[in-house]
Amino acid sequence: MIQANFHKYILEFKRPSGTSRGVLKTKETYFLILTREGKRGIGECGVFKGLSTDDRPDYEDKLQWLCENINLDEAILLSELIEFPSIQFGLEQALLSLNSKTTSFELFPSDFIYNENPIPINGLIWMGDKTFMKTQIKEKIAAGFSCIKMKIGAIDFEEELRLLAYIRSEFSPEEIELRVDANGAFTPKDALEKLKQLSAFHLHSIEQPIKQGQWQEMAELCEHTPLPIALDEELIGVFSVTEKEKLLQTIQPQYIILKPSLVGGIIGSNEWISIAEKNNIGWWITSALESNIGLNAIAQWTYTLQSNMPQGLGTGGLFTNNFESPLQVENGALKYNTSLSWDFNLK
Repeated sequence: MIQANFHKYILEFKRPSGTSRGVLKTKETYFLILTREGKRGIGECGVFKGLSTDDRPDYEDKLQWLCENINLDEAILLSELIEFPSIQFGLEQALLSLNSKTTSFELFPSDFIYNENPIPINGLIWMGDKTFMKTQIKEKIAAGFSCIKMKIGAIDFEEELRLLAYIRSEFSPEEIELRVDANGAFTPKDALEKLKQLSAFHLHSIEQPIKQGQWQEMAELCEHTPLPIALDEELIGVFSVTEKEKLLQTIQPQYIILKPSLVGGIIGSNEWISIAEKNNIGWWITSALESNIGLNAIAQWTYTLQSNMPQGLGTGGLFTNNFESPLQVENGALKYNTSLSWDFNLK
Protein backbone atom coordinates (compact mmCIF):
# COMPACT_ATOMS: atom_id res chain seq x y z
CA MET A 1 0.00 0.00 0.00
CA ILE A 2 1.18 3.50 -0.86
CA GLN A 3 0.99 6.31 1.67
CA ALA A 4 0.73 9.89 0.38
CA ASN A 5 0.95 13.44 1.66
CA PHE A 6 1.68 16.87 0.21
CA HIS A 7 3.67 19.94 1.23
CA LYS A 8 3.29 23.55 0.11
CA TYR A 9 6.55 25.36 -0.68
CA ILE A 10 7.23 28.99 -1.63
CA LEU A 11 10.12 29.54 -4.03
CA GLU A 12 11.84 32.91 -3.65
CA PHE A 13 13.24 34.66 -6.73
CA LYS A 14 16.82 35.87 -6.47
CA ARG A 15 15.66 39.08 -8.09
CA PRO A 16 12.16 40.16 -9.19
CA SER A 17 11.46 38.81 -12.67
CA GLY A 18 9.36 40.85 -15.07
CA THR A 19 6.76 39.53 -17.50
CA SER A 20 3.91 41.25 -19.36
CA ARG A 21 1.64 40.05 -16.51
CA GLY A 22 3.67 41.78 -13.84
CA VAL A 23 6.74 41.25 -11.69
CA LEU A 24 7.27 37.87 -10.00
CA LYS A 25 8.90 37.76 -6.56
CA THR A 26 7.73 34.34 -5.33
CA LYS A 27 6.41 31.14 -6.89
CA GLU A 28 4.05 28.81 -5.03
CA THR A 29 4.45 25.08 -5.57
CA TYR A 30 3.48 21.78 -3.93
CA PHE A 31 5.30 18.47 -3.44
CA LEU A 32 3.53 15.14 -3.49
CA ILE A 33 5.40 12.60 -1.36
CA LEU A 34 4.65 8.89 -1.74
CA THR A 35 6.05 6.13 0.46
CA ARG A 36 5.89 2.35 0.14
CA GLU A 37 7.93 -0.21 2.05
CA GLY A 38 10.54 2.38 3.00
CA LYS A 39 10.91 3.78 -0.54
CA ARG A 40 10.06 7.43 -1.26
CA GLY A 41 8.67 8.99 -4.41
CA ILE A 42 8.62 12.75 -5.03
CA GLY A 43 6.61 14.78 -7.52
CA GLU A 44 6.18 18.52 -7.95
CA CYS A 45 2.73 19.98 -8.57
CA GLY A 46 3.81 23.30 -10.06
CA VAL A 47 0.64 25.39 -10.04
CA PHE A 48 1.25 28.76 -11.71
CA LYS A 49 -0.86 31.50 -10.12
CA GLY A 50 -2.73 33.59 -12.67
CA LEU A 51 -1.86 31.26 -15.55
CA SER A 52 -2.62 27.63 -14.68
CA THR A 53 -6.15 26.45 -15.39
CA ASP A 54 -5.98 24.72 -11.99
CA ASP A 55 -5.30 27.94 -10.10
CA ARG A 56 -8.52 27.35 -8.14
CA PRO A 57 -9.67 27.64 -4.51
CA ASP A 58 -10.15 23.85 -4.31
CA TYR A 59 -6.56 23.04 -5.35
CA GLU A 60 -5.45 21.77 -1.93
CA ASP A 61 -8.76 19.89 -1.56
CA LYS A 62 -7.93 18.02 -4.77
CA LEU A 63 -4.45 17.24 -3.51
CA GLN A 64 -5.98 15.89 -0.31
CA TRP A 65 -8.42 13.77 -2.33
CA LEU A 66 -5.48 12.36 -4.29
CA CYS A 67 -3.62 11.45 -1.10
CA GLU A 68 -6.69 9.67 0.27
CA ASN A 69 -7.25 7.75 -2.96
CA ILE A 70 -3.65 7.16 -4.02
CA ASN A 71 -4.07 3.38 -4.29
CA LEU A 72 -6.67 3.62 -7.05
CA ASP A 73 -5.49 2.70 -10.55
CA GLU A 74 -3.22 5.38 -12.05
CA ALA A 75 -5.46 5.79 -15.12
CA ILE A 76 -8.46 6.44 -12.87
CA LEU A 77 -6.53 9.01 -10.82
CA LEU A 78 -5.29 10.85 -13.91
CA SER A 79 -8.81 10.91 -15.33
CA GLU A 80 -10.19 12.35 -12.08
CA LEU A 81 -7.45 15.00 -12.18
CA ILE A 82 -8.13 16.10 -15.77
CA GLU A 83 -8.88 19.70 -14.72
CA PHE A 84 -5.74 19.81 -12.54
CA PRO A 85 -2.85 19.38 -15.02
CA SER A 86 -0.13 20.32 -12.53
CA ILE A 87 -1.36 17.65 -10.08
CA GLN A 88 -1.47 15.14 -12.94
CA PHE A 89 2.17 15.89 -13.66
CA GLY A 90 3.08 15.72 -9.96
CA LEU A 91 1.45 12.31 -9.72
CA GLU A 92 3.28 11.04 -12.82
CA GLN A 93 6.60 12.20 -11.35
CA ALA A 94 5.92 10.75 -7.90
CA LEU A 95 5.00 7.32 -9.28
CA LEU A 96 8.04 7.25 -11.58
CA SER A 97 10.17 8.28 -8.61
CA LEU A 98 8.65 5.63 -6.33
CA ASN A 99 9.15 2.91 -8.95
CA SER A 100 12.68 3.94 -9.93
CA LYS A 101 15.14 1.05 -9.80
CA THR A 102 17.95 3.39 -8.76
CA THR A 103 17.34 6.66 -6.88
CA SER A 104 14.17 8.69 -6.40
CA PHE A 105 15.52 11.27 -8.84
CA GLU A 106 16.30 9.03 -11.84
CA LEU A 107 12.97 8.88 -13.66
CA PHE A 108 14.04 8.25 -17.27
CA PRO A 109 17.36 6.36 -17.47
CA SER A 110 19.34 7.77 -20.40
CA ASP A 111 22.67 9.22 -21.48
CA PHE A 112 21.48 12.56 -20.09
CA ILE A 113 22.06 11.11 -16.62
CA TYR A 114 24.71 8.46 -17.10
CA ASN A 115 26.96 10.08 -19.72
CA GLU A 116 26.18 13.74 -18.95
CA ASN A 117 24.91 14.34 -22.49
CA PRO A 118 23.61 17.94 -22.42
CA ILE A 119 20.32 19.39 -23.67
CA PRO A 120 20.71 22.65 -25.67
CA ILE A 121 18.55 25.38 -24.09
CA ASN A 122 17.67 29.00 -24.73
CA GLY A 123 18.93 31.79 -22.50
CA LEU A 124 15.97 33.68 -21.04
CA ILE A 125 15.99 37.49 -20.94
CA TRP A 126 13.50 38.88 -18.42
CA MET A 127 11.65 42.15 -18.89
CA GLY A 128 12.96 45.30 -17.30
CA ASP A 129 14.43 48.62 -18.31
CA LYS A 130 16.74 48.67 -21.30
CA THR A 131 19.90 48.71 -19.18
CA PHE A 132 18.85 45.62 -17.24
CA MET A 133 17.79 43.77 -20.39
CA LYS A 134 21.00 44.70 -22.20
CA THR A 135 23.04 43.43 -19.23
CA GLN A 136 21.19 40.11 -19.34
CA ILE A 137 21.78 39.78 -23.07
CA LYS A 138 25.53 40.30 -22.64
CA GLU A 139 25.61 37.78 -19.77
CA LYS A 140 23.81 35.09 -21.78
CA ILE A 141 26.05 35.51 -24.80
CA ALA A 142 29.16 35.44 -22.60
CA ALA A 143 27.83 32.24 -20.99
CA GLY A 144 27.86 30.46 -24.33
CA PHE A 145 24.20 30.56 -25.35
CA SER A 146 23.54 30.33 -29.08
CA CYS A 147 19.78 30.77 -28.61
CA ILE A 148 18.25 33.68 -26.69
CA LYS A 149 14.61 34.14 -25.77
CA MET A 150 13.53 37.68 -24.93
CA LYS A 151 10.32 38.62 -23.13
CA ILE A 152 8.66 41.56 -24.87
CA GLY A 153 5.44 43.52 -24.46
CA ALA A 154 6.01 45.34 -21.18
CA ILE A 155 8.32 48.23 -22.03
CA ASP A 156 8.06 50.58 -25.01
CA PHE A 157 7.91 48.56 -28.24
CA GLU A 158 10.36 50.88 -30.00
CA GLU A 159 12.82 50.28 -27.17
CA GLU A 160 12.40 46.53 -27.59
CA LEU A 161 13.10 46.89 -31.30
CA ARG A 162 16.30 48.78 -30.47
CA LEU A 163 17.39 45.96 -28.12
CA LEU A 164 16.86 43.42 -30.90
CA ALA A 165 18.74 45.68 -33.30
CA TYR A 166 21.61 45.83 -30.81
CA ILE A 167 21.82 42.01 -30.70
CA ARG A 168 21.68 41.73 -34.48
CA SER A 169 24.36 44.41 -34.89
CA GLU A 170 26.68 42.20 -32.86
CA PHE A 171 25.57 38.70 -33.89
CA SER A 172 24.19 37.28 -37.13
CA PRO A 173 21.24 34.84 -37.23
CA GLU A 174 23.79 32.05 -37.80
CA GLU A 175 25.59 32.98 -34.58
CA ILE A 176 22.61 33.69 -32.29
CA GLU A 177 19.08 32.35 -32.70
CA LEU A 178 16.56 34.88 -31.38
CA ARG A 179 13.14 33.99 -29.99
CA VAL A 180 10.69 36.48 -28.49
CA ASP A 181 7.73 35.89 -26.19
CA ALA A 182 4.93 38.45 -26.15
CA ASN A 183 2.73 36.61 -23.61
CA GLY A 184 -0.35 37.88 -25.47
CA ALA A 185 0.66 41.54 -25.20
CA PHE A 186 -0.36 42.59 -28.75
CA THR A 187 -3.90 43.30 -29.92
CA PRO A 188 -5.35 41.56 -32.99
CA LYS A 189 -5.47 44.99 -34.66
CA ASP A 190 -1.79 45.87 -34.23
CA ALA A 191 -0.21 42.40 -34.13
CA LEU A 192 0.52 41.89 -37.83
CA GLU A 193 2.23 45.27 -38.17
CA LYS A 194 4.38 44.54 -35.11
CA LEU A 195 5.26 41.10 -36.50
CA LYS A 196 6.41 42.77 -39.72
CA GLN A 197 8.69 45.09 -37.74
CA LEU A 198 10.05 42.21 -35.67
CA SER A 199 10.74 40.08 -38.76
CA ALA A 200 13.49 42.53 -39.79
CA PHE A 201 15.68 40.93 -37.12
CA HIS A 202 15.45 37.40 -38.55
CA LEU A 203 13.77 35.91 -35.48
CA HIS A 204 13.29 32.19 -35.04
CA SER A 205 9.75 32.68 -33.70
CA ILE A 206 7.38 34.70 -31.54
CA GLU A 207 5.36 33.12 -28.74
CA GLN A 208 1.70 33.96 -28.23
CA PRO A 209 1.52 37.39 -29.93
CA ILE A 210 -2.14 37.91 -28.91
CA LYS A 211 -4.12 36.65 -25.92
CA GLN A 212 -5.36 33.08 -26.02
CA GLY A 213 -8.94 32.20 -26.91
CA GLN A 214 -9.07 34.21 -30.15
CA TRP A 215 -8.80 31.26 -32.51
CA GLN A 216 -9.90 32.95 -35.72
CA GLU A 217 -7.72 36.02 -35.16
CA MET A 218 -4.74 33.80 -34.31
CA ALA A 219 -5.41 31.62 -37.38
CA GLU A 220 -5.36 34.71 -39.58
CA LEU A 221 -2.11 35.86 -38.00
CA CYS A 222 -0.50 32.45 -38.53
CA GLU A 223 -1.59 32.47 -42.16
CA HIS A 224 -0.11 35.89 -42.94
CA THR A 225 2.76 36.20 -40.46
CA PRO A 226 6.22 37.08 -41.78
CA LEU A 227 7.81 35.10 -38.91
CA PRO A 228 6.87 31.76 -37.29
CA ILE A 229 4.31 31.87 -34.46
CA ALA A 230 4.42 29.50 -31.49
CA LEU A 231 1.34 28.85 -29.35
CA ASP A 232 1.91 28.73 -25.59
CA GLU A 233 -0.93 29.94 -23.33
CA GLU A 234 -3.33 28.91 -26.12
CA LEU A 235 -2.87 25.26 -25.10
CA ILE A 236 -3.84 25.77 -21.45
CA GLY A 237 -7.22 24.38 -20.43
CA VAL A 238 -7.67 22.30 -23.59
CA PHE A 239 -8.20 18.81 -22.19
CA SER A 240 -9.68 16.41 -24.78
CA VAL A 241 -7.83 15.02 -27.78
CA THR A 242 -10.73 16.14 -29.99
CA GLU A 243 -10.46 19.73 -28.78
CA LYS A 244 -6.66 19.68 -29.19
CA GLU A 245 -7.03 18.51 -32.78
CA LYS A 246 -9.65 21.18 -33.44
CA LEU A 247 -7.44 23.93 -32.04
CA LEU A 248 -4.35 23.02 -34.05
CA GLN A 249 -6.27 22.37 -37.26
CA THR A 250 -8.11 25.70 -36.90
CA ILE A 251 -5.12 27.91 -36.03
CA GLN A 252 -2.38 25.98 -37.89
CA PRO A 253 0.55 27.55 -36.00
CA GLN A 254 4.15 27.01 -37.01
CA TYR A 255 5.06 25.74 -33.51
CA ILE A 256 3.58 24.82 -30.15
CA ILE A 257 5.36 25.12 -26.80
CA LEU A 258 4.65 22.53 -24.13
CA LYS A 259 4.85 23.19 -20.40
CA PRO A 260 4.01 19.82 -18.77
CA SER A 261 2.77 21.46 -15.55
CA LEU A 262 0.21 23.43 -17.57
CA VAL A 263 -0.92 20.88 -20.17
CA GLY A 264 -1.40 17.64 -18.23
CA GLY A 265 2.10 16.33 -17.65
CA ILE A 266 3.81 13.76 -19.83
CA ILE A 267 0.63 12.12 -21.11
CA GLY A 268 -0.95 15.45 -22.02
CA SER A 269 2.25 16.71 -23.66
CA ASN A 270 2.65 13.53 -25.69
CA GLU A 271 -0.90 13.94 -27.00
CA TRP A 272 -0.08 17.47 -28.18
CA ILE A 273 3.16 16.28 -29.81
CA SER A 274 1.40 13.48 -31.67
CA ILE A 275 -1.28 15.82 -33.03
CA ALA A 276 1.26 18.52 -33.91
CA GLU A 277 3.46 16.12 -35.87
CA LYS A 278 0.44 14.83 -37.84
CA ASN A 279 -0.22 18.43 -38.84
CA ASN A 280 3.42 19.32 -39.65
CA ILE A 281 3.65 21.64 -36.65
CA GLY A 282 6.95 21.94 -34.79
CA TRP A 283 7.28 21.89 -30.99
CA TRP A 284 9.61 22.32 -28.07
CA ILE A 285 9.44 21.84 -24.30
CA THR A 286 9.63 24.55 -21.63
CA SER A 287 9.65 24.50 -17.84
CA ALA A 288 7.18 26.73 -15.97
CA LEU A 289 9.23 28.01 -13.03
CA GLU A 290 9.30 24.68 -11.21
CA SER A 291 11.93 23.90 -8.59
CA ASN A 292 14.75 21.52 -9.52
CA ILE A 293 12.41 18.61 -8.68
CA GLY A 294 10.00 19.41 -11.51
CA LEU A 295 12.75 20.67 -13.80
CA ASN A 296 14.61 17.38 -13.36
CA ALA A 297 11.55 15.41 -14.47
CA ILE A 298 10.94 17.67 -17.46
CA ALA A 299 14.60 17.54 -18.53
CA GLN A 300 14.93 13.76 -18.23
CA TRP A 301 11.73 13.22 -20.22
CA THR A 302 12.67 15.86 -22.81
CA TYR A 303 16.01 14.16 -23.48
CA THR A 304 14.19 10.94 -24.44
CA LEU A 305 12.33 12.85 -27.17
CA GLN A 306 15.65 13.43 -28.98
CA SER A 307 14.79 16.88 -30.31
CA ASN A 308 17.71 18.88 -31.67
CA MET A 309 16.05 22.24 -30.98
CA PRO A 310 17.06 24.35 -27.98
CA GLN A 311 14.53 23.74 -25.21
CA GLY A 312 13.29 26.18 -22.55
CA LEU A 313 14.83 24.54 -19.49
CA GLY A 314 17.05 27.23 -18.00
CA THR A 315 14.94 28.29 -15.01
CA GLY A 316 16.62 26.27 -12.25
CA GLY A 317 18.94 29.06 -11.14
CA LEU A 318 16.23 31.67 -10.51
CA PHE A 319 15.50 30.90 -6.85
CA THR A 320 17.34 31.47 -3.58
CA ASN A 321 15.79 28.42 -1.91
CA ASN A 322 15.86 25.87 -4.71
CA PHE A 323 17.12 22.35 -3.90
CA GLU A 324 20.70 21.30 -4.51
CA SER A 325 20.81 19.00 -7.53
CA PRO A 326 23.08 17.68 -10.29
CA LEU A 327 21.37 19.98 -12.82
CA GLN A 328 23.79 22.57 -14.20
CA VAL A 329 23.66 25.12 -17.01
CA GLU A 330 26.94 25.15 -18.90
CA ASN A 331 27.81 26.57 -22.34
CA GLY A 332 24.20 27.18 -23.25
CA ALA A 333 23.05 23.69 -22.31
CA LEU A 334 21.50 21.87 -19.35
CA LYS A 335 23.53 18.93 -18.08
CA TYR A 336 23.30 16.38 -15.28
CA ASN A 337 26.57 16.55 -13.36
CA THR A 338 26.92 13.11 -11.77
CA SER A 339 29.54 14.41 -9.32
CA LEU A 340 26.87 16.51 -7.62
CA SER A 341 24.16 15.14 -5.31
CA TRP A 342 20.56 15.91 -4.43
CA ASP A 343 19.46 17.64 -1.25
CA PHE A 344 15.67 17.64 -1.02
CA ASN A 345 14.93 19.37 2.27
CA LEU A 346 11.59 21.09 2.73
CA LYS A 347 12.58 22.94 5.92
